[in-house]
Amino acid sequence: MTSARRLLKLPGVFPMMRGRLKDAVIAYETWGHQSRDRDNAALIFTGLSPSAHVASSPEDATAGWWEDMVGPDKPIDTNRYFVICVNSLGSCFGSTGPATINPETGRPYRLTFPVLCVEDIARAGAEVVRSLGIESLFATVGASMGGMTALAFCMLFPNLSRGLVSISSASRSLPFAIALRSLQREIIRKDPRGTTATTRPAKGRSAACGSRASSA
Repeated sequence: MTSARRLLKLPGVFPMMRGRLKDAVIAYETWGHQSRDRDNAALIFTGLSPSAHVASSPEDATAGWWEDMVGPDKPIDTNRYFVICVNSLGSCFGSTGPATINPETGRPYRLTFPVLCVEDIARAGAEVVRSLGIESLFATVGASMGGMTALAFCMLFPNLSRGLVSISSASRSLPFAIALRSLQREIIRKDPRGTTATTRPAKGRSAACGSRASSA
């Protein structure tokens, strides 16, 4: 865990579209500073596999997965905007996911983790926004699956974001896209390192991204 990562703990039950989580945790990072009126925040949702580390910062100088897009004088300008990136539920980068210990059983969720929907990730993002005292976002942004999550966020919370930027995304997935996502998931699951509390399927994620690029 990097020094830039923050964890929001949600005590009690977090309702999901197809289940629930108890005492869920949402990982996120921030860049820039909030304005006096707290109206300059931009919320970023990730694609299928990235962490919340969308860009480098003084707390974590390593390059982020969207380094060319987020930062001082870049398209998402951290000199102007207070940027928040949320790590998706179900991830292995800090937010509650299948490798997390289920507090009700004392064992990892694994296959008992609820079926995840983009609406669940959107609601988790809203919890982070509220925890920061923000009542109105300048914009909600996402690419790929993050774009779908951003769309879900603006549908669920129509008065919370004044703008929407959905990149390389759509409002629904066609059969081919669903099949490709299933292939990517299986590639990640076949990573020999697996996903545990101390290991991450880095090779599997890399191969999954490669399968997506080759199909474009």
